[in-house]
Amino acid sequence: MDTAHLEQARLEAERAGLTLRADEQGLALSDGAMTVRGDFTRQAQRIRQGALQREMLVKAARVKGVESPLAIDATAGLGDDSLLLAAAGFRVVLFERNPVIAALLRDTIERAAQHPEFADIAARMQLVEENSIDALPHLDAQPDVVLLDPMFPAKHGDARAKKKLQLLQRLEQPCEDEEALLDAAFAARPRKIVVKRPLKGPCLANRTPSYSLKGKTIRYDCYVIAPASQ
Repeated sequence: MDTAHLEQARLEAERAGLTLRADEQGLALSDGAMTVRGDFTRQAQRIRQGALQREMLVKAARVKGVESPLAIDATAGLGDDSLLLAAAGFRVVLFERNPVIAALLRDTIERAAQHPEFADIAARMQLVEENSIDALPHLDAQPDVVLLDPMFPAKHGDARAKKKLQLLQRLEQPCEDEEALLDAAFAARPRKIVVKRPLKGPCLANRTPSYSLKGKTIRYDCYVIAPASQ
């Protein structure tokens, strides 16, 4: 990560009353009481082949007849969902608009690239520091899948997840214009749009999906897009 981008991220963190610092474990964000950092190695069990194919996201994003599908993670955050897709063989372009979160994510990908178990996966991940609403209608390549994960409140009883989300939301609020986000995803002309939602939450922008996959606390709404006629 270049010095100029890192310094910009540190200043942005300071404006939110947070500290962005590097230590022996990589880049970390702290409010003095809690520290957040990206770490793909914590997901090692999830990317084992047997477990990976059972992941709802991998099932939801699956496309037929494409050897190396292209996925766009339009709301990348700390990249855990992108990791699953990259481990499943997708080439993944990650969009993150906030410079602090982008710095954490870039550091996470760079550290993963040095890890024997994660190097090939990290090589399939490309980070773009930009607002995906602006970028999606103008992509150079037509993606197979666009993943949308607007932030939503952590489930009751998960105190650490709530605190982590609250820390990140001091930098970046949940999407204020859900319709613009979904419209931008459609403008990218993918085969499928996959939206992560709370299990009982409303559909994004109140638009009914083609189908949904449901888990215990979340669901994936899938919008299948018919190819344009020639």
